[in-house]
Amino acid sequence: MMHFADSLTFCGRKVVAARAALPFPALSGSSLPDILSAHQQDVPWKLLSSWKEQKVSCCFAQSVVLRGVCQEKPTSCPGQSRSPLHSCESPEQVLQQFFHTQFPGAFSTSHVLQQPCDTRPPFPQFFSPLLSRRGFLLDKAQGNSSAAVESIPVLAALQSCPGLHSLLSGLCRQLRAPNVRRWSSFFTAGVEQDDFQEALEELQTLAQCYESGFGADGSEDEADSD
Repeated sequence: MMHFADSLTFCGRKVVAARAALPFPALSGSSLPDILSAHQQDVPWKLLSSWKEQKVSCCFAQSVVLRGVCQEKPTSCPGQSRSPLHSCESPEQVLQQFFHTQFPGAFSTSHVLQQPCDTRPPFPQFFSPLLSRRGFLLDKAQGNSSAAVESIPVLAALQSCPGLHSLLSGLCRQLRAPNVRRWSSFFTAGVEQDDFQEALEELQTLAQCYESGFGADGSEDEADSD
């Protein structure tokens, strides 16, 4: 995982955010272009940490895996123009086109797997009654509430984004707040005061790498985002 995260970071960045849509919000019988067309204003996934973030409007690099979405042909309402997503020839191209629209200039990789995520027991059944046994959204709750969800479509992503600036800066502020010199056990465990301060400075420098789309030298190599 560490090496995989390294492949998504550059210009001094070392951290990526994990996100997921579990389950991926898909109506039964809908195609991937139809599903993503309904999310043109926002991405259909959530951050997996407790860090409270604002809407993700841009990123530097990301890798996304989607599994278990049905491969029905795209549909469109009469008189409705087809979106660029409906012109793609493969699910991978659909995802790439979606990311190109949502995050212009970002380096993105995508993979689509047909097999869904297995959620049969002992997987915890914490799902909404508005899910079918295959994990797709229903118009109304199932009549048989005891029916377990056997599988779900899932989207997972690792993303290097500017929002990590506030996460890392907040962590740095929390570490600076207490007076660690008053905690004798902290340093008797082998931590030196100078090493601790140096680590805080490195953390603050790392946070600054996510402050904008530019590296520490004020520019970012465009080849990294091609």
